[in-house]
Amino acid sequence: MKFTDNAINVMAARTFKGIGKAWITKNLSMPKTDAQIVQLLNHSSKEVTPITLDEFNRKKAMLKDKLAEAEDTIDGVVALGDDDFPPHRGIVKDSEKPIFIFYRGDLSLLAADSRNIAVIGLLNPNQEIEAVERELVAQIVENGAIVVSGLALGCDTIAHRQALDSMGRTIAILPGPLSDVLPAQNRRLAEEIVERNGLLISEYLTSAKSKREMIGRYQERNRLQALYSNSIVLAASYAKNDIGNDSGSRLAMGYAKDYSIPRVVIYDKEKDLDNPKYDLNRQILDEDSNVFVVSRHNKSSIVGDILLLKPSATENNSIQHSLI
Repeated sequence: MKFTDNAINVMAARTFKGIGKAWITKNLSMPKTDAQIVQLLNHSSKEVTPITLDEFNRKKAMLKDKLAEAEDTIDGVVALGDDDFPPHRGIVKDSEKPIFIFYRGDLSLLAADSRNIAVIGLLNPNQEIEAVERELVAQIVENGAIVVSGLALGCDTIAHRQALDSMGRTIAILPGPLSDVLPAQNRRLAEEIVERNGLLISEYLTSAKSKREMIGRYQERNRLQALYSNSIVLAASYAKNDIGNDSGSRLAMGYAKDYSIPRVVIYDKEKDLDNPKYDLNRQILDEDSNVFVVSRHNKSSIVGDILLLKPSATENNSIQHSLI
């Protein structure tokens, strides 16, 4: 398993009370010695008693033991400050930036110049939704894009599977540890992704301890789908409503908007107007005129535009959708 002492230091620092992603981003963007980190922690943590160097080293030893236990399912871990820590896309507040990533497969697929396009959607697409999604994924893969998704059932599975069927490469972002791939039904698909030179990543080394924690992890997974993609495509999804419908796709598309990651929706106003499985697509189009639309009228011509989409910083530190 590949990891640096810096990665273990970042992971160990994160275990202390009151130390979150924002603190790590502010204080550990460059590697520091154990003693320097302990000094910084004692200025900021909410631990009752002072943190000692011995205590910090015990945390590091514990993490190394846990990594050793998972060596059959993890190729390595990279953290902020490592030379190969992958850069995120968009403008993101420090509290939402990734600080370490566990991976299995080809980490270079997260490089800044990798043409990553996320494709997401609901858990229960019908045959027509699947057919349209497969056609689009096949076209973007044939033009050199890497497909990013969350390994969930439904549209995520379709995206990964079609990428592989088109002899392409794909990245699966997991809500749990690599040693316990979720959902269980897609464990063989996860293996195939790695076998076909793709990538599995997660921010978690151990399993969630509660349902509430697991829900939070799904939300965190949804943000990474945006952060590691040049653009994000919504195949189909329900919108949040009073009868209990909601979806992770809504959160992922919301994160993309917040981070100024270009958004694309599949929607045909002549065919899909009354289909509740396109409610979120319709809602996003009603709220944001900058969203790109894929329909039966333009699906052959718009692929080239989607491949060129990427976040682009402007002089006033905002982001605009760029076709360059």
